[in-house]
Amino acid sequence: MSRASEQAYAKIRAHVLSGAARPNEQLTEDQLAQIAGVSRTPVREAVRRLEDELLLVRSDTKRLFVADWSRDDIEEMFALRQMLECHAAERAAERLTRAQIAAMEAINRTLKDAIELPSPDVAQFLDANRAFHEAVIEAAQSPRLGQMLAKLVEAPVVLRTARTYSPEDLRQSARDHDELIASFAARDPDWARAVMGSHLRRAFHTFAKAVGPATGEPEA
Repeated sequence: MSRASEQAYAKIRAHVLSGAARPNEQLTEDQLAQIAGVSRTPVREAVRRLEDELLLVRSDTKRLFVADWSRDDIEEMFALRQMLECHAAERAAERLTRAQIAAMEAINRTLKDAIELPSPDVAQFLDANRAFHEAVIEAAQSPRLGQMLAKLVEAPVVLRTARTYSPEDLRQSARDHDELIASFAARDPDWARAVMGSHLRRAFHTFAKAVGPATGEPEA
């Protein structure tokens, strides 16, 4: 992609993920060009990439909309993410250096600082959380795994889940990261896989409580 296309991609993606554009909201190339500060040509390239990531979708009439993640969609994405990211944690436990573990500890300290403010800084939490999981994926030393996870990690978490977190949910996420770091320091892949699995299932159920039952599932 050209520099202008990369700029358009980054700005449009941030606009969507921030919640400024609501699910099912229609977007036009002119609107996106204004948001990105570029012409319509690089916007078209950026939009194609965002469609590949399933953040934007086309209607039958080719109109462009912000994707609406249903509970069923995100349940499937969490299941796929759990399979892949548990494998990443297992690989990382056997490959992480002391310097990489120290870097992860620093990231988690930043995450904790964000959630211990009088009013938790969810944006900073999300940035640190993303950096932490990216560090795990990088340590797994599997480019294929990284490519597959790229479409699953951020979208469902940022678009819906983190917005439903209570302060205790945020603190539990930090504790999960602490235990992952402990498993990495012990070079125990089984422990790392188990912690990552429970971490992701807990995140999913936090989301599920907020949005209600899946299609066809009776209310409690």
